Amino acid sequence: LRSSRGSTSRHGKMSKMFKKVLVANRGEIAVRIIRTAREMGIRTIAVYANEEGFPMHAEAADEAWNLGKGSLAETYLNIDQIIRIARKSHSDAIHPGYGFLAENPKMAASCKQNGIIFIGPGEKAIRVMGNKLEAARFVESVGVPLLSLKTGTPEELPQQIQPDEYPVIIKAAAGGGGKGMRIVKEPRKLIDALKTTSREAANYFGDGTVYVEKYIESPRHIEVQVLCDEQGNCIHLFERECSIQRRHQKIIEEAPSPSLDPQTRQKMGDTALRIAHAARYTGAGTVEFLVDEQRNFYFLEMNTRIQVEHPVTEMITGIDIVREQINIAGGHPLPWSQK
Repeated sequence: LRSSRGSTSRHGKMSKMFKKVLVANRGEIAVRIIRTAREMGIRTIAVYANEEGFPMHAEAADEAWNLGKGSLAETYLNIDQIIRIARKSHSDAIHPGYGFLAENPKMAASCKQNGIIFIGPGEKAIRVMGNKLEAARFVESVGVPLLSLKTGTPEELPQQIQPDEYPVIIKAAAGGGGKGMRIVKEPRKLIDALKTTSREAANYFGDGTVYVEKYIESPRHIEVQVLCDEQGNCIHLFERECSIQRRHQKIIEEAPSPSLDPQTRQKMGDTALRIAHAARYTGAGTVEFLVDEQRNFYFLEMNTRIQVEHPVTEMITGIDIVREQINIAGGHPLPWSQK
C-alpha cells in the first residue's frame, strides 16, 4: 500500500522519506504516531514536560527532549521551544497529533520558515477551515448547503432572529470539542446565553467570537474522513456516525453509518471531496455534517487534523491514516483512487 517515491509534488518539492520526526504531543496519540513511524523505519523525537516525570510516550520514542517546567503555554503550546528542539535534534518533520498545536496556523507557518515539514495541511487551509465561521463562509461560496447562520455582536444578534426561528444554537467560531456551545429555545434567554458563551469561548480558545445557527432537533451527526496528497488527488475513506453524544461530546462512533442510504453516502462523500479540493487541502482531515430526518445534510465544520476516532475508519478500511499523513507530507502521491 505504500506509495511510489521520487515524484514531484504540485509545490515543486521532490518526494522523500523522513529520517527523524518530532511528535509535538503526548499520551495516546504520541504513542500511536511513534508506533507507525517505527514501522516505516523513521526515528522519533518525543517531547515532555518536567511535571510528567518520564512518561510512556517519551520511553517509546528513540529520543526524548525536555520542554522544561511550567504551564501548557510554556511547554506543549510553546511554538518557539518546539521548533528549537526540532532543529537541535535534526528532525525533518513535526507531527502535531490532535489538540495542542495541531490546528494552529502559526505552527504550520513556523515550520515552513525553519525548513521543517509540518505533517498536516498548509497554513492557509488551517486558517480557512480551522475557524468555524470562516469555514462556513468558504463552503457556502462553493455551493455547499449550510444551516441558517447569523453573525454579529451579542447586542446585534437578537435583532436578527425572528421568534419562529427558535430553537437556535450559539457556537464559538474558534470552538471545538463540544466547548463554547449553547442551545436557546426562547428569545428572552438569548442575550444572557450569548454573553456567557462568548466569555467561555474567550477563556477556552482565546477568541470570544460567536455566531448563531438554526438548531436541528435530534439530528444525525456524520463525519467523512478525507485524505489529500500534494499532487491534487483526494479520496474519502467513507464516514463515521457519532450521533450518540452527551453534552456535545461524542460517546460512540459507528462505521459505516447505520443512518445513510447508498445515494446519501455517495453524495455526502462527493461533497466532502469538493470542499477539500476547493480548500487545496493536503493530509488527513474530517468534514462533519448534520443530517435531518429527511436525510438533508448540512456542513458543520472541518477538522484540519487527525481525530481521536481515526482508528474506527482504520478498522473498516485497513488503511493506516498516520502512515498516509507521513507519506503525503513527504510528497508521495496517494496509492489509490476513489474507485
